[in-house]
Amino acid sequence: MKKIVTFGEIMLRLSTPGFKRFMQSQSFDVNFGGGEANVAVALANFGMNAYFVSKLPKHEIGQSAVNELRRFGVRTDYIVRGGERVGIYFLETGASQRASKVVYDRAHSAVSEMTAEEVDWAAVFDGADWFHWTGITPALGESARASVKAACEAAKAAGATISCDLNFRKKLWTEKEAQSFMQPLMQHVDVCIANEEDAEKSLGLKAGKSDVESAELEEESYFEVAKALKKQYGFRAVAITLRESFSASRNGWSALLLDDRDCSTPVRSRRYDVQIVDRVGGGDSFASGLIYGLLNKENTRDALEFAVAASCLKQTIPGDLNLVSVDEVEKLAQGGGSGRVER
Repeated sequence: MKKIVTFGEIMLRLSTPGFKRFMQSQSFDVNFGGGEANVAVALANFGMNAYFVSKLPKHEIGQSAVNELRRFGVRTDYIVRGGERVGIYFLETGASQRASKVVYDRAHSAVSEMTAEEVDWAAVFDGADWFHWTGITPALGESARASVKAACEAAKAAGATISCDLNFRKKLWTEKEAQSFMQPLMQHVDVCIANEEDAEKSLGLKAGKSDVESAELEEESYFEVAKALKKQYGFRAVAITLRESFSASRNGWSALLLDDRDCSTPVRSRRYDVQIVDRVGGGDSFASGLIYGLLNKENTRDALEFAVAASCLKQTIPGDLNLVSVDEVEKLAQGGGSGRVER
């Protein structure tokens, strides 16, 4: 079984019930989530040997986060215990023309103040086949950036394939800060994952003919971005998710993949018209599906269709986590999407 390692922050998610606004709510629904943790959970659900590396306090909330990971089969052997805080994010789920809102309360969280020396990276990557990280973790501060850099160097030394979801978060750092850190670290990355804006915000490459705000995405522009990323950084594969946001409740969802294995031009996936239940974790579910697909599928098309179908299903599930099986993803990827009751 392939050993896959992810590194990042798992947070306490406090979301308003239903579609209530923050000012209306007298209670919150409580879950856990975070980019790299979401990827690990999905891969564990797919039957992979998934490890999550982080730092969490020794108190009951920290232990609850560890227990949540273990509940879904994620290995927690390398989670460092200590620090004072579990990061929190508050979510108000939008509907129709009202956008969802996220408020972060993650300053001074345990993982943001963790030093690179607290983790035995050589042990973490002993026998590892794949390492996944995102642009969210280095945005947490200088200590987190040093840890990400150390992890990438150790993973590369161990011979693991490295994937990075650029995942730019404007509430955590500026474009200038992101590009200053992310661009040099791309030398370690084999598989680059981005959405319709990330390549511009994190690496400075813009899709010229597209307008994200109006849901107008020009396919050829993103083909050119994928080719430019691959040429500039030497990635083995580049994947770009394409979200057409008609409203908070309805999105078009597809992706493209440029892969060394069997194509010289990007492949575009099937497009799904998704009635959104919870779009948080949509990109993470795509990343986990892509990792699974690249490790287990014979060609680029099948790997991409698995990833997009997995992510489509996630957006019908409340919470951060993609709680679906390989069989469910395969059924959708192969054309089954009627939503009929299965008896």
